[in-house]
Amino acid sequence: MSPPLPPLRKRVKRFVRYLFIRACLLPLQLLPLGLASWLGERVGLFAFTFVRSQRRNALASITTAYPEKTDAERLQLARESFRHLGRSVMEMVCIRQFDARRHELVEWMPEARAAMDSALARGKGVVFVTGHVGNWELLARYVALEDYPAAVIGKELSDPRSTKLVERFRASGKLRVIWRGSQGAAKEMLRALKGNSILGILIDQDTKVQSVWVPFFGKLAKTPRAAADLAIRTGAVPMLGFCTRVGPLRYRITMQEVALPALKGEEAVAALTAELTRGIEAQIRAHPEQWVWIHQRWKSPPAGQ
Repeated sequence: MSPPLPPLRKRVKRFVRYLFIRACLLPLQLLPLGLASWLGERVGLFAFTFVRSQRRNALASITTAYPEKTDAERLQLARESFRHLGRSVMEMVCIRQFDARRHELVEWMPEARAAMDSALARGKGVVFVTGHVGNWELLARYVALEDYPAAVIGKELSDPRSTKLVERFRASGKLRVIWRGSQGAAKEMLRALKGNSILGILIDQDTKVQSVWVPFFGKLAKTPRAAADLAIRTGAVPMLGFCTRVGPLRYRITMQEVALPALKGEEAVAALTAELTRGIEAQIRAHPEQWVWIHQRWKSPPAGQ
């Protein structure tokens, strides 16, 4: 059976939002890449100033992660994270220009590429884990455009038209999207790994999926377990990687293999999820302005509390 339709008011709101996005995309895509990136920073600062609810979310998350910082330091970090996110979004709007200049603008570190080649040479696929830090969309797209078979797991948006828009965007970069929760999604994930593909998963948000609680900035956080489950079940190589902004219109891709734990069952899943999360935390600590602090990372209390 098909899911029930949302109320008419909500459907109209989603449709208007979709039309607005489509109307904005075309002229923005024509902007020079440097101007688009600069404009994105201005939009980010505008959002920081006027979207108070998201600013409050960011400051609350920063306070949890960095209780030692002063209010002024937290406010500055929140402001920088809005600026970075705005830049990244506008750069992705102009992605065709980025694609054409990707070897100039993005450095895939030789040791990182060698680590990926070594993992794929084992023939069991790669469970590639990253977080909403740096430019995660550019990371997946760059690797796929280098002719590495790649798929990403995503969450469908509330409006099917917007979901299709995201799907077309990723397909233009040779990325296949597996929508989690859709019929046959689990089989598609297993099929991708069996075909020795890279399967990209983000695990740094508290979402409505099967999860475990692991430390994140010194506090237990509900964390998706799918990456650990897939790696342990299939023997695919777990890897951790990021696309870090290192300057205006400049990024660097880093990757590393993560060892499977010498444990079994739930203990193995928890240990591997914790290790992957430690890697994401280390990346955020190194570049705190590049994480999406607006997400309420610790909103779910640990099981049993």
